[in-house]
Amino acid sequence: MSDRAARLWALAAAGAFLALAFAIRAVDDGALRQYSGTALYASMIYAGVFFIRPRTTPLVAGAAAVAFCWAMEVFQLTGVPAELSDRSLLARYVFGVKFDPVDLAWYPVGVVPLVLAHLLVLRKFHSATRADTAARR
Repeated sequence: MSDRAARLWALAAAGAFLALAFAIRAVDDGALRQYSGTALYASMIYAGVFFIRPRTTPLVAGAAAVAFCWAMEVFQLTGVPAELSDRSLLARYVFGVKFDPVDLAWYPVGVVPLVLAHLLVLRKFHSATRADTAARR
C-alpha cells in the first residue's frame, strides 16, 4: 500500500473513531460516555500515528499511541489543560480537563484490539501474497 493510501485509511479511521465517540456522547451521559470516549481517543491517536508515519509497525504505533495518551493524562496534573479547556472546547477534547487514573487503564483498551486486528490483517495479507507468489512459480 502506498503511503498516500495508508494516510487516507488512517484519516478515515480517525474520523470514524471521532464520529463514534460523538455519537455515544449524544445518547449517553454516564460511564459509557466517559470510558468509551477515553478508549476511542486512544484509537484515534493510534490512527494518527499511521497518518504521520504510514510505515510504522502496529506494535510501535500501539506503544506510541498509549505513551502519548498517558503523557496527555499526566500533563493534566499541571493544571494547564484545565485552564486551556476553560477557554476552548477544542482544547477540552484534545487535552482533557483533569487527571483521572482510571483513564490510564482505558487507553490501552482503545489501542490493543486495534494492534491485534492490524497484526492479523497483515499476517493474512502476507500469507495470501506468499501463496499467490508460490502459485505463479
